[in-house]
Amino acid sequence: MGKQHRIEVMVGAFMVIGFLALFFLAMRVSNLSLDTNAEGYRLSARFANVGSLKVRSPVTMAGVRIGRIEEVRFDKTTYEAVVTFRIDAGIDTIPEDTFANVFTSGLLGEQYIGLEPGGSQEYLRDGDEIANTQSALVLEQMIGQFLFKKAGESGG
Repeated sequence: MGKQHRIEVMVGAFMVIGFLALFFLAMRVSNLSLDTNAEGYRLSARFANVGSLKVRSPVTMAGVRIGRIEEVRFDKTTYEAVVTFRIDAGIDTIPEDTFANVFTSGLLGEQYIGLEPGGSQEYLRDGDEIANTQSALVLEQMIGQFLFKKAGESGG
């Protein structure tokens, strides 16, 4: 029974390793992580519409992830969405006239913030707000506008 017991322990260990691997894979796919690395600095931006932008969504520049979204909240005085995000340490030369856009990865993919640098020699610092923003394009609104335009052309 010693050999049988050893095989059962090995199968159990293999199963535990498999479940851990699946857990970490699920964490990577869902943009979650166990690290609480709070290095870097915070920026914010205001948008008329953020679509389905979520906490932990990426912030990119030139297609490279340079940060993560920390908070998405509604400002009840200006009726805008305020997005706060953390830029990774080492990315400290983002011009103050940078544009922040809400993009969608693929046709029905996740939304993220894409930063497009401006030409200013002054750089954003911790706590600054990006003034130039472009809200999310909402697919339903675009389809509705297209159908309304087509209905107007055929009716007149």
